[in-house]
Amino acid sequence: MMQKANKIQKNPGTKKQTAKRLRKYMPLYLLSLPGFIYLIINNYLPMGGLVLAFKKYSFAKGIVDSPWNGLQNFTFLFGSKWAKIMFRNTICYNLAFLILGTAFAIFVAILLSVIGRKLVKQAYQTLILIPHLVSTVLIGYLVFAFLSEKNGFVNNGILAPLGMDPVSWYTKAGYWPVILVLVQLWRSFGFQSIVYFATIIGFDKAYYEAAVMDGASVWQQITRITLPLLKPTVIILTIMALGRMFASDFGLFYQVPQNSGMLYSTTTTIDTFVYRTLMQDHDVGRSLAAGFLQSILGFIVVMITNMIVRKVDKESALF
Repeated sequence: MMQKANKIQKNPGTKKQTAKRLRKYMPLYLLSLPGFIYLIINNYLPMGGLVLAFKKYSFAKGIVDSPWNGLQNFTFLFGSKWAKIMFRNTICYNLAFLILGTAFAIFVAILLSVIGRKLVKQAYQTLILIPHLVSTVLIGYLVFAFLSEKNGFVNNGILAPLGMDPVSWYTKAGYWPVILVLVQLWRSFGFQSIVYFATIIGFDKAYYEAAVMDGASVWQQITRITLPLLKPTVIILTIMALGRMFASDFGLFYQVPQNSGMLYSTTTTIDTFVYRTLMQDHDVGRSLAAGFLQSILGFIVVMITNMIVRKVDKESALF
């Protein structure tokens, strides 16, 4: 290595090539500079605050002088009576979102791929992407417009004409696993479908032309060509989703159920529990410990999943 470095230093042509390459790609480096600066400020600088996860933070003493308390901030998640409920809800909801969301997104992407007219296809892509861009607060009000006990569309427009009694949706916890899954599918399938659709249109058309020549039906083309070619994309997106297996969309579980105490058994996740605890106790260390623990657990899940995929199909692994 030392000899190679000395050769590079002694070779002026190498330096000229490097300088030439820098001048050639300098516009691209300048274009990427704002994003790089944002990444440093937003993602890396705040990591210094992780030290508070191991301290009993005092606003008066500050970060440096606050006393250390070891792993006590981490134990409150497991010592609470809500521990079993919030871990169960977080994991089960994420699994449901992952499985149903992936299946539905692939289904919609395949439907988009078979639409012949370009303008119609673009219109559908735009329409299904709109829910992904809508604020969770607005989604919460939309859900309330459907489920309000007095003025909701479901009670007044569906149940009342059928002669059924109105349902107090925001006091019945048993309905909310289905409601939250449906809301999440509605707001997320569009973006996922666009990703899969972009992958599908990149497939070599020769595969499908050859299948048509051999007399393959549309269903056979989907099962024998489209789905196998989609497998690497599905695996990569699944591994990335598993990294957030212990995290949850705060807005979905807090804003949409209107933070109703009667629904806590089915709407409490790690994120909402930490938020409520922080608002009551103002304990910054505990909230940071929870976020840090979620990241560690997500990292472990990603590594284990990727290791399994690598053993089964090395080419489909993330790394």
